[in-house]
Amino acid sequence: MTLLGFVMLLCILGAQATVDLRNAAAMAAGLCSTKPTDVVFIIDSSRSVRPSEFEQVKVFMTKVIDGLTIGPDATRVGVVNYASRVKNEVSLKSHKTKAALVKAVSKIEPLSTGTMTGLAIQFAMNVAFTEAEGARKSPGISKVAIIVTDGRPQDNIRDIAARAREAGIEIFAIGVGRVDMTTLRQMASEPLEDHVDYVESYSLIEKLTKKFQEAFCACSNAATDVVFVIDGSKSVRPENFELVKKWINQIIDKLDVSETNTHVGLVQYSSTVKQEFPLGRYNNKKALKDAVKKMDYMERGTMTGHAISFMVDNSFSPNQGARPGVEKVGIVFTDGRSQDYIGDAARKAKENGFKMYAVGVGNAVEDELREIASEPVADHYFYTADFKTMNQIAKKLQINVCQEEDPCECNSVVKFQKKVEEALQALTKKLEAVTKRIAALENKIV
Repeated sequence: MTLLGFVMLLCILGAQATVDLRNAAAMAAGLCSTKPTDVVFIIDSSRSVRPSEFEQVKVFMTKVIDGLTIGPDATRVGVVNYASRVKNEVSLKSHKTKAALVKAVSKIEPLSTGTMTGLAIQFAMNVAFTEAEGARKSPGISKVAIIVTDGRPQDNIRDIAARAREAGIEIFAIGVGRVDMTTLRQMASEPLEDHVDYVESYSLIEKLTKKFQEAFCACSNAATDVVFVIDGSKSVRPENFELVKKWINQIIDKLDVSETNTHVGLVQYSSTVKQEFPLGRYNNKKALKDAVKKMDYMERGTMTGHAISFMVDNSFSPNQGARPGVEKVGIVFTDGRSQDYIGDAARKAKENGFKMYAVGVGNAVEDELREIASEPVADHYFYTADFKTMNQIAKKLQINVCQEEDPCECNSVVKFQKKVEEALQALTKKLEAVTKRIAALENKIV
């Protein structure tokens, strides 16, 4: 066998390994259970999108769909195609299987005229997300719009997008190439860093696939009671209290809120303790987030120990909506030193089996945060010096709502896929290096 033949054999074996690893990743991805959601893609096919680029958008949609659990009682997918006009390519009620849905996506053709993004969002709100088109009214079913565009809209999108979000539609905005970033931010839901994405070209849009697999991935039947215990003392200040409310809603966005899965309660404290609302009062994200926005700032002192005791004795009691046998999670936020002793209350919470997270900002005492937090402490306490960076804590704070005997495999699947890709890239580089060395060696021999 010649040296070149040996290299070819290495390449064949490497390619086979690539296929095997990708197949393994695909099989693993099939283990990921996605929560029931109504998803509508809103796709720009204006004249600035070349036919080959539009094909890449369809590949992106197909790969996102591949990671979803498709079915009448699971996730439903629709596609709205737009340019100067809007066309309902696939309605939420059209296809009950993944294969039929993928086939329908493959047949979509570009419209190739202007860019009426506002009109497309209006259409999605008034038509695509209606019961007549297959949308579900159940509060446990999230409504998600994924907009892909490469240009500046020729109509107004700010007010239309705001109305869509107020109607309970979560909007992800993906921009390509010379897109206007300001309009992407006007379209997208909060927090913007989680809902706005940009890629330089359509050839890179597939890189976003994993993000959406993660976004839709959820543990099934993961019932959890979550209570926020929020410092409303005078040191927080009104403008920062508004940031705290946004932070709470950022975490709520990550939870699987429904009548059977996650319930959320809210307690505010200063010198006294006030229950804003008990567990189970609101069983959909929109109502829950609206209630958080209406919370009034208390001011006065910082009785953190008293607030934790209230959470243990009242918020997590059955007569306040707590469910027997369901995991209990407490999230304590403070911006300063407690004016009372926290040790006994924090210890009682953990002895009762509650999972405790401690979040501090500014003058919060880190020793107190550690005392509140569950083990391992490093995973359950967070600190930042500035209220404006609290959104970074919301990203890091992962509330595990899976039963230990039936863990959610979604995150491990995504990590596995990333490792597979990294391994493949390393293998490719090594093969390229070996090929060059052997070619150089053959030249010397000749």
